[in-house]
Amino acid sequence: MEIKKTVLPSEKLKPLFTDATALLFGKQFTDYMFTLDYTKEKGWHNPEIKPYSMLTLDPAALVFHYSQEVFEGQKAYKSPSGDILLFRPRENARRLNKSLERMCMPTIPEDDILAYESELLKLEKRWIPDQKGTALYMRPTVIATEAVLGVRPSSRFLFYIILSPSGPYFPEGFNPVGLWSSREISRAAEGGTGAVKAGGNYGGSLLAIQTAVDKGYSQVLWLDAKEHRYIEEAGAMNLFFVINDKLITPPLTGTILPGITRKSILEIASDLGIQTEEKMITIEELCEGIQEETVTEVFGAGTAAVVSPFGKLNVDGEEYIINNNQTGPWSKKIYDELTAIQYGEKPDPYGWVYTIT
Repeated sequence: MEIKKTVLPSEKLKPLFTDATALLFGKQFTDYMFTLDYTKEKGWHNPEIKPYSMLTLDPAALVFHYSQEVFEGQKAYKSPSGDILLFRPRENARRLNKSLERMCMPTIPEDDILAYESELLKLEKRWIPDQKGTALYMRPTVIATEAVLGVRPSSRFLFYIILSPSGPYFPEGFNPVGLWSSREISRAAEGGTGAVKAGGNYGGSLLAIQTAVDKGYSQVLWLDAKEHRYIEEAGAMNLFFVINDKLITPPLTGTILPGITRKSILEIASDLGIQTEEKMITIEELCEGIQEETVTEVFGAGTAAVVSPFGKLNVDGEEYIINNNQTGPWSKKIYDELTAIQYGEKPDPYGWVYTIT
């Protein structure tokens, strides 16, 4: 479909940031957005790039009442030669469609998603920062817009993409942050929506996150909803442990989001010289391993932070210090390797980087 474009005169464009390294994550937005409408009669139609603006929705729109909504998180990078780079964007498009299927929403062809993103990014290229640790964060989102009260799938939807030039996800940057473990609040249960990027997953996590912050920790260590013993995720990130010189991560059992960074780490690890294993780990095993120093590193992995080392863990009121609260060598090595590929600083032998021309 041909994309309609409304282009602003230069004097109407927002001023660029003066120091990209001082950017806060997700606080500033670019000049344009992309929108696409859906009805049962027409399917997906009316693709448009237009000035960033408020959405006009009926108060009865189903998204407000029954949380029929999904989203993705991606980043655009600027290579040393000035090209626009995306990291494994088809994986994001594929995951978006899996989320849409789970939430009873119409899917969007992968090629179309990539084309829409590319056109928007070409228009917004000036917003892509080129300093290491910064990027143009992309938020593709689909919401139910039909105005009706009643628990059923919507017949109308809006797909939109907004962009935000951003610095590090955590104010600490690439330095260890703290984890607080919740025994009472669960992120996801078997048969639920934990494996998809649905907004309701995150809304339900806010109480635990706020509790962790109030106690002086940055993220929540999520345990399984049944026994509250098996480790699943950290905040909105997948988790990795270095245990006896092996890289271990919880398996995808349906309650854990299949992270694209997670997948990339598992695929790249052997080339970096470390063996991997997908294995369920209890909170008791983790605490014992930290005390005995068989657990030498714990880090989170996700689009926003890429790799985030954890230096301390609070479980049932007792604090455990991981690797003397220092960034471990594997966390650093994996972070450096992934970001070098993402920023186009070194060759990509895996075919992960997509260049927008």
